[in-house]
Amino acid sequence: MGSTRRRFVSSVVTLWIAVSGCSRDSGTAAGGAVAARARDGSEAHPLMVMLIPADGGTEDGTKKDFLPLFDAVTRAKGVHFDVRVGQSYAAVVEAMAGDQVDVGFFGAVSYLQAKKRAGAELLAVSVENGSSVYYAGVFVRRDSSLKTLADMKGKSLALGDPGSTSSFAYPLAMLIEAGVDPVKDLSKVVLAGSHVNSLTACAEGHVDAAAASFVSLEKAVDEKKLAPDALRPLARSDAIPNPPLAMASRLPADLKATLRDGFAHVQDTPGVTPDMIRGYGGKKVDRYDTAYPEAEFMKAAAKLEKVDAIRPEILKKAGER
Repeated sequence: MGSTRRRFVSSVVTLWIAVSGCSRDSGTAAGGAVAARARDGSEAHPLMVMLIPADGGTEDGTKKDFLPLFDAVTRAKGVHFDVRVGQSYAAVVEAMAGDQVDVGFFGAVSYLQAKKRAGAELLAVSVENGSSVYYAGVFVRRDSSLKTLADMKGKSLALGDPGSTSSFAYPLAMLIEAGVDPVKDLSKVVLAGSHVNSLTACAEGHVDAAAASFVSLEKAVDEKKLAPDALRPLARSDAIPNPPLAMASRLPADLKATLRDGFAHVQDTPGVTPDMIRGYGGKKVDRYDTAYPEAEFMKAAAKLEKVDAIRPEILKKAGER
């Protein structure tokens, strides 16, 4: 190979590496493990935070809910954060697996995926009135004739993001427990992409029922995206652990300890008001529990095994016209 040819190939390879690095990083850092080591929580090198798009993924939605909380921890511990919202639940899991994210906000299912894919460690779970749980639901229009989940045979259902615990996994598990095969018995499955889209699809008559969390229904009504009397619950899930904050296992031990202490005592920090301490759906919470038992998430995982078994068929059914 001539020198000109070698220089050309070398240039192409160099360009491919540079472009690949930028692509993997989605423009948020210089790439992978090298960038991860540089992020130490200082003002110059803040920790990268990515949030699942729990209510649509808008910057002025999910990010607005959580930014005050991270600002409060910065005030308390001097750890700085760059807070962003992922385009999907899966994107946040993959970003942590690719060392592009240091702290993530997940649902129960996506946290377990991040734990498996990236060794994510539980950081904190919100507490409100002494409780750290929430509920998924299957909702129908106020005038619907459906009375129980068993009545869903032959009916259509809108689901949220496939990575969502309360707008996908738990509602499907509820149907299975009620004797309804989501693949064979539902007439149609629609992947609406988010809780609010799922609820809206039902309210507008595009589907017979919608899967979402009760928190998301409440928020949609509060924000006037949904009329208060548009929908009613057909069924409510068992208690689900609140969506957790998790951190990358590769973070230094002293930084992990600082984060845990910061979130555990954020409510006691001078200058931090109750309005700053918020959780899933933007709800005010009392505090964050950094000693929440991991076993509670494992219980959820066991409950959802049957859903994992039919997930590919559900996605296929959703793609049918």
